[in-house]
Amino acid sequence: MRRTFRTQLILTIISVVFVAIALISLLANIFINREFEKYMQEQQKIRVEETAAMLSLQYNSLTKVWNLEYIHGVAMAAMHDGYIIRLFDINDNVIWDTEEHSTAECSQIMTDIIERMEKKRPALNGEFVSHEYELKQNNQKVGSLVIQYYGPYFLNESDYQFLNSLNLIFLVVGSFSFLLSLFAAGILAKRFSKPIMKTSHIAKQIAGGNYNTRFLGRSKIRELDELISAFNHMAASLENEENLRKRLTDDVAHELRTPLAAVSFHLEAMMEGVWEPTPHRLQSCYEEIERISGLVSDLESLAKVEKDNLQLERVHVDLLELAHTVAGNFVPESAKKDISISVEGKVSHVSADKDRLNQVLTNLLSNAIKYTNEGGEIYIEVQDTEEYGVLTVRDNGIGIPNQDLPFVFERLYRTDLSRNRLTGGVGIGLAIVKSIVAAHGGTVRVESEVEQGSRFIVTIPK
Repeated sequence: MRRTFRTQLILTIISVVFVAIALISLLANIFINREFEKYMQEQQKIRVEETAAMLSLQYNSLTKVWNLEYIHGVAMAAMHDGYIIRLFDINDNVIWDTEEHSTAECSQIMTDIIERMEKKRPALNGEFVSHEYELKQNNQKVGSLVIQYYGPYFLNESDYQFLNSLNLIFLVVGSFSFLLSLFAAGILAKRFSKPIMKTSHIAKQIAGGNYNTRFLGRSKIRELDELISAFNHMAASLENEENLRKRLTDDVAHELRTPLAAVSFHLEAMMEGVWEPTPHRLQSCYEEIERISGLVSDLESLAKVEKDNLQLERVHVDLLELAHTVAGNFVPESAKKDISISVEGKVSHVSADKDRLNQVLTNLLSNAIKYTNEGGEIYIEVQDTEEYGVLTVRDNGIGIPNQDLPFVFERLYRTDLSRNRLTGGVGIGLAIVKSIVAAHGGTVRVESEVEQGSRFIVTIPK
């Protein structure tokens, strides 16, 4: 069953937290039990040594008599704690023997300890062991003590209650932590999933054709903000492409409508006998058909250049020499408008397709002449760097409005929305320039001011 991103994120966080809590609780339990066992062994050792020291003080060296009343109290208290005492004088005569004094009770206590330890610590494999200690006063032996207890350690009911309480605390803290993590997971999942779900919703809107929708606001998470920014950029690009596509359709229709209408009108008039089919009228029809053919030819050229399998016949090209050649080709055309073309710069050799670069410079220079007023000036400059050759075509013509600069390299884009043929071509030339330069791995950009002129900078890697 497919889950939502939020559900999956919650389940993932809960799973991680659950495993973490379980591992922490398990390791803490093991560590605490191990340390508690060491602590109990140390306490046993201390208890036995304290008992031996205490009993050694119960011998009166002056009267040679043991304080049996006190010994009885200590021995009975020790018995209930699991320690069986056998006390001897210096001649190994029995002064006190807990097993003989309280045989049944002592036996019952020992049995309870064995059963309890075998039940709750079966892996311990413990047993009752005996340890003998010398009892001394003023470094003189006054007797000996044998203490028997369950080793290596044993736990009484109070000890087990302490451990059970500790385990209960772990359980309560773990459960509370799990519930807290569940609440935190819900908040975090909502925080992470909300922008993603919103982005998904916007993506569906874009897929449905609503290209102007955007993700507003920020998530305060760098990666998500980068995703949102990239998505908004993609939406803007799609919206721009859609607008250009619509404009392309309108522009192609406009470019075809005028010559087709003119040809249709002329032919219809001549067919119905309204006009005589004179050479002048036939020439007019021919010119309109030539306009259509020119548009189709330009579109074919652009399609050919933009193909993914465009093959470049790379050779060593001197950009300065190429600039002089192309500028020379435009001398007659520039002379008609009294426009001067000058070439300057340094020799720059690049590995490129000479014919394609010729086409790039030809299109740029043709545009510059079209949009430069009579008596204007055009400059072609060649620069050479370590990694690139740079071609710059600059004019002092009519310039390009700022709002049109991002779109001048789009196919069929014209800054003159009237599509007046007197102000330029059909808007294919710069699109071809961009495609050829991109095929070489270079870049082309434009800088322009209205009534000040334009500058096109082409960068070709060596």
